Amino acid sequence: MIDDSRAKRNVAVLVAAQAILGAQMPMIFLVGGLAGSSLASNVCLATLPISMIVLGSMISATPVSAIMQRYGRRVGFFIGALGGAVGGAISAYGLIVTSFPIFLLGSFCTGIYMSAQGFYRFAAADTASEAFRPKAISYVMAGGLVAAVIGPQLATATSLSYVVPFVGTYVAVMVLNLLGSLLFFLVDIPKPPAPVEGAPKGRTRWELITTPRIAVSVICAMVSYALMNLVMTSTPLAVVGCGLSGATVLPDSLSGVVPDGSTYDQFKTLAGYIVTGHVLAMFAPSFFTGHLINRFGVERIVGTGIAILGAAGVVALMGVTLGNFFVALVLLGIGWNFGFIGATAMLAGAHKPEERGRMQGLNDLLVFGGVTLASLASGGLMNCSGGSAVEGWAAVNYAMVPFLILAGGALIWLSLRERGLATTS
Repeated sequence: MIDDSRAKRNVAVLVAAQAILGAQMPMIFLVGGLAGSSLASNVCLATLPISMIVLGSMISATPVSAIMQRYGRRVGFFIGALGGAVGGAISAYGLIVTSFPIFLLGSFCTGIYMSAQGFYRFAAADTASEAFRPKAISYVMAGGLVAAVIGPQLATATSLSYVVPFVGTYVAVMVLNLLGSLLFFLVDIPKPPAPVEGAPKGRTRWELITTPRIAVSVICAMVSYALMNLVMTSTPLAVVGCGLSGATVLPDSLSGVVPDGSTYDQFKTLAGYIVTGHVLAMFAPSFFTGHLINRFGVERIVGTGIAILGAAGVVALMGVTLGNFFVALVLLGIGWNFGFIGATAMLAGAHKPEERGRMQGLNDLLVFGGVTLASLASGGLMNCSGGSAVEGWAAVNYAMVPFLILAGGALIWLSLRERGLATTS
C-alpha cells in the first residue's frame, strides 16, 4: 500500500498557506481598481494596477520555478511572501504620496507572491502518489475558501482605517505575508536531486509545449484563468457603474474614487458580497474536483469548466441586476475551478520529474501572460468601449467568446486524437 502521509502533511501546510496568505488576492482585487481610479489620470487605466500584479507574476514565474528546482519549494515560497510584503508596503506608500507609478511598482512586486502562490498546487503533487495527486491539488486549492471569507472582509474593514483610503488594506496585506510565511518552515518537500553527468535532461521547452497533451492543458489553463480575471477585474467597477449602489452622497475622503455618486458603505457591501460569492465558488468545488477527475476523467472536467464559463457570460449579458452579477460571478468561479484544476492535473501527469522546473515555469509564464493581457483589456473594455457602463460590461463578456471556442476546440481535438491513437494501437 502506498504511503501518502508525507504528502498529506504537505497538503495541510499548503492549505493553511492558501487560506492565510491567499487572502491578500481577493483583498487587492476588490480595492485595486478603485485605488487605481483615485490615482490614474485616465479612467481607462483604472485596472492597470491589477494588470501589473499579473505582469509581475508572469515575469517572475520562470525564475521562481528555477529557484525551486535548484533550492527547493520552501525557498521559493519565502521569496513569494517577501515579494507580497514589499508590494503591500510600496503600494501603501504610493497611495500616501498619491503617486500612480509608485503604486504600480508595488502592484508589480505583489505579482512575485502571486507567482509563488501558483506553485502551491504543483508542490502538493510533488510527494503524492499518482492516485492521490488530483486530490492533493484539489485540496490545496480548497484552502482558498477561507481566503474568500477573510479577504473581502479584511478589505472592507481596513479600507478606511487610515486617512488615505485603501492604505490600511495594503498594510494588512504586508502583515499577512510576514505572519503567513512562518508556515513554510513546516513544508517537507525534498529538494530536487542535483543533476549529474549523464542523467536524463528531459525534453526542451519547445518539445514540451508542442506535445499535444501539454499544449492543450496549457491552452485550457490560460483560457480558464484569463477569462476569470477579465470578468472579475471589471466587476467592482461594473457594480458601481451600472447603478447598483443607488445612493446620492459620497464621503469626501472617497470623492473621485467611486463614480456615480455612490456611498462607499453601500458599494463595499454589494461588491464585497459578490466578490465573496465568486471566490467561494472558485474554491468550494475543490473538495470534490479531484474525485470527479478520478471518476470521469480530466478531459470531461476541463470541458465542463469551459462550458460553465460560457454560461457565466450568458447570465451576465442577460441583465445588470444584483442577481445577474451574483449568479454570473458564482458560475465564473466554478468554471475556473474545473477548468484550471483539471488543466493542472492534466499537465502534472504529462511531464517527467527532470522536466518539472522547466515545464511548470513555462506553463505559468504562458498562463499569467494570458492573464496579463486579459486584465489590461478589462479596464479598457469596461470604461472605454460603448457609451455607458452597461455597454462596457457587455463588451467584457462578449470578449470571452473566441477564447472559449479556442479552448473547447483544442480539448475536442485532443480527445479525438487520443481516441484515434488508442484505436490504431
